Amino acid sequence: MTSPTPTLREEETTGTPAAPERGGGAGPGLLPARAWVRPGIAAVLIGLSWLLDALTGSPATGSVLPGPADLLMVGAALVSGTPILIAAVRALRHRVIGIDLLVSIATIGAIVIGEYWEAAAVTTLFAIGHALEKGTLQRTRRALTDLVSTAPEQAVVLRDGTEQTIAATEVRQGEQVLVRPGTRVPVDGHVLAGRGAIDEAGITGESVPAEKSEGDPVYAGTVATGGLLTVLAEGIGADTTLARIIRRVEEAQDAKAPTQAFMDRFARWYTPAIIVLSVVFGVLTGDVELALTLLVISCPGALVISIPVAIVAGIGRGARDGMLIKGGEHLETSARIDTVALDKTGTLTTGRPVLTDVLPLPGRTREEVLLWAARAELTSDHPLAAPVVQAARADGLDLGQIPEQADAVVGRGVLARHGGRAITVGNQAMLRESDIADRPEAREAIDLADETARRGRTPMIVTLDDSVLGVIGLADPPRAEAADAITALRRSGVREVVMLTGDQPRVAQAVAAEVGIDTVHAGLLPEGKLDQIAALQARGRTVAMVGDGVNDAPALASADIGIAMGAAGSAVAIETSDIALMRDSLSALAQSLRLARRTVAVMRQNIVIALVTVGILLLGVLLGGVTMSLGMLVHEASVLLVIVNAMRLLRPARR
Repeated sequence: MTSPTPTLREEETTGTPAAPERGGGAGPGLLPARAWVRPGIAAVLIGLSWLLDALTGSPATGSVLPGPADLLMVGAALVSGTPILIAAVRALRHRVIGIDLLVSIATIGAIVIGEYWEAAAVTTLFAIGHALEKGTLQRTRRALTDLVSTAPEQAVVLRDGTEQTIAATEVRQGEQVLVRPGTRVPVDGHVLAGRGAIDEAGITGESVPAEKSEGDPVYAGTVATGGLLTVLAEGIGADTTLARIIRRVEEAQDAKAPTQAFMDRFARWYTPAIIVLSVVFGVLTGDVELALTLLVISCPGALVISIPVAIVAGIGRGARDGMLIKGGEHLETSARIDTVALDKTGTLTTGRPVLTDVLPLPGRTREEVLLWAARAELTSDHPLAAPVVQAARADGLDLGQIPEQADAVVGRGVLARHGGRAITVGNQAMLRESDIADRPEAREAIDLADETARRGRTPMIVTLDDSVLGVIGLADPPRAEAADAITALRRSGVREVVMLTGDQPRVAQAVAAEVGIDTVHAGLLPEGKLDQIAALQARGRTVAMVGDGVNDAPALASADIGIAMGAAGSAVAIETSDIALMRDSLSALAQSLRLARRTVAVMRQNIVIALVTVGILLLGVLLGGVTMSLGMLVHEASVLLVIVNAMRLLRPARR
């Protein structure tokens, strides 16, 4: 027994429901008409058999030689059972002993011993159940089908000064694309001109349309609801966020969870074992019909399909809500998360710091402190540099040329020379390590910086040559939803929420107090965050790390689950994170963990349903009263029940 063939009852045999095809087959939840042809013909033959039996008064079953009514039953078994037998033979060629073989053996055996009704009933019920399963499973993959259907087909581009309507795949990178109300955005890009509203629910799950103007990003597959936008095409075809999401969901829905892999291994041994046990039982008891009934009622269909159908539905629900989960393994791990570690800047905070304080020392002016700080930061790409330069320019200060020299000191600040003057803008540690640390104004500046930090500001001390000018303070305000998101995490079952940040302890503590985080590890370099994750795991915790910065990459990789926020438009985040939240919002964090827990709960419920069903049927066979046809009816009912149970995941969760 090796890999199962994908051409058979794929959902049960391989645990992998078929992928949807764009524009082909029936729509979600609809059954292809041909799926009903064979069961329909078989049902008619069974009905004719009953009618003939009633008219002639001859027994339809149990005769030594089959009568006309019996032949109709055999015909029904052949019509509905032939595909099952073909599938069983194909599976055997791949060295797979599957459910089709169990049903085939039972059917042939029933015909041989003259149980024509049982043979017809088993195959017809199996065929009907298969058709219903296919239709129901299609609904579990509706999220992916919907995603595929949102792919734009046409685009209006400006070429040679005129508008041209072309296929979306023919848009060239760098072209200007016109987006009118009611049309889908055909490319990823940025708005060059115009104002409008875009419904981004298909990408981010956010139901409220986003206002767009010059410079804002737009994504392929989203829908313009108002305004006219001119968009610069940057990502087209397979290089769009939508295409990456579809790829990711396809891969995720087919990726097996550990429990599913165990079930597959179990089924590979369980099914042959049932055949052997039935043979032994038949030989020992001499009751062939009872042995065949055991074959039918022991079909592991519900058990094998119980996990993949839940994973497909759970991941599909996540995709609809803008949460991309990498696969079944990550879904199961996410359900066990009891500790969440968050980066501060850009995750708990807006990531857009503003200058809040300019505090000159006695004898110095506000303009003097801000001017020299801005001159030092002119060429810096540090997040705290931009608001300093912007504030100086807003005050009309002349910053002059760029500094002759500017060196960033990791974890400290910046050293610069401007017009022959030496400038430093940095934290208290930088001043303490300087030659002027012992001067009275230095101690005064450090006290002022400490007071600024206590108020939740990030202080930076400004020096010019051998003098201390003063302190500037910057604040990166917490996200509006941060406090509620932390509360929601705890309500979802998370035991501990931890902040890991490279910022100063007092600033970190102030932000943590504001959003409701108890545990803070501040002043960490990237390897420090890594150590904290390892320490939490050493305590037996299952840790999720949430971050968006390059310096979070090691911690994201080492955590049990790495979660990227605001992944829309970021190919790296979508491809590398275990969970990619398309919205740049903390509120989706608890939602994703709740979805994981719901999905795993449904998986467990499905396993119980499958095992209990087999147990009850087995008891019924041993006590008497359960026939092959009744066993098949209950078996198919249990398969449908686990599918319908999984479909509950498709409903939006209560917030």
